[in-house]
Amino acid sequence: MEEESMEEEGGGEAMMDDQNHNNWGAGGYGRHLLGERLLPAAGPPRPAGPEHNGAGLRGCEPGAAAGRAGAAGAIAAINISASTSKFLMNVITIEDYKSTYWPKLDSAIDQLLTQSPGDYIPISYEQIYSCVYKCVCQQHSEQMYSDLIKKITNHLERVSKELQASPPDLYIERFNVALGQYMGALQSIVPLFIYMNKFYIETKLNRDLKDDLIKLFTEHVAEKHIYNLMPLLLEAQSTPFQITPSTMANIVKGLYTLRPEWVQMAPALFSKFIPNILPPAVESELQEYAAQDQKLQRELIQNGFTRGDQSRKRAGEELTYNGSSACASSRGYR
Repeated sequence: MEEESMEEEGGGEAMMDDQNHNNWGAGGYGRHLLGERLLPAAGPPRPAGPEHNGAGLRGCEPGAAAGRAGAAGAIAAINISASTSKFLMNVITIEDYKSTYWPKLDSAIDQLLTQSPGDYIPISYEQIYSCVYKCVCQQHSEQMYSDLIKKITNHLERVSKELQASPPDLYIERFNVALGQYMGALQSIVPLFIYMNKFYIETKLNRDLKDDLIKLFTEHVAEKHIYNLMPLLLEAQSTPFQITPSTMANIVKGLYTLRPEWVQMAPALFSKFIPNILPPAVESELQEYAAQDQKLQRELIQNGFTRGDQSRKRAGEELTYNGSSACASSRGYR
């Protein structure tokens, strides 16, 4: 099965390891667990006598062999019984999963989903990774996947409600924060659940964990807000620097990642941040392109960019003059 193949990949352990990686090889484990009393103790050698001469030994060989075989069988039975007991003691029941393992994962996911960029998260990634690994080994992958999806769905529904309550002037910024925060959290959550992804989601569900989690954001946040968000983005585009260029770029690229067909809602907007969105330019439309550039220049002038353009023009003329002078000097002209 998938979990067994994962055990082999975990590699390096002896073949007698159980799936909790408890080495229960025959090298003395039964003696350690059950004590010396259950094993035959070695006594001093018996003195030689008539009953122990060659003839006597020949007469007792069948019984002695049977006795030795019986003792060896008893020791083997003790070792196997001890190994089984050790294995059963470390089985993770569904109650153990719900009371011990999932609460640790739940708390870590909470912190990852709500962290801000640059925050320090006081969790042990090694401990969380180990919890996931053990639960997969103990056949709890299906329950763990269900709990993870339910956990993140509840979080995204709260995020959506908060966005709905946002005023228009803060709507774009808050959507950008929610999108960036969630995508950043996935960079930690997906690697932590890599064993569940490899041995359950990919193998049994024929899907990928990252794709499933991105789809959750699309369904529970983006789809519910796209028709409110897009008009605000188009309005912000027509007013230079109403929002920062980085915010506009993050949102447009994020929407394209979530659902590429949303490009049809505003091709001109997406084309500014996503290459090859619009059809290639044709010579017959050059006049139209020039008219669009002139319109943009007039809008910039109306918004107070004339003085900056003039200063840049003067700086360019000065640079040209200095460059020409330097070139003439290098050629020997005065």
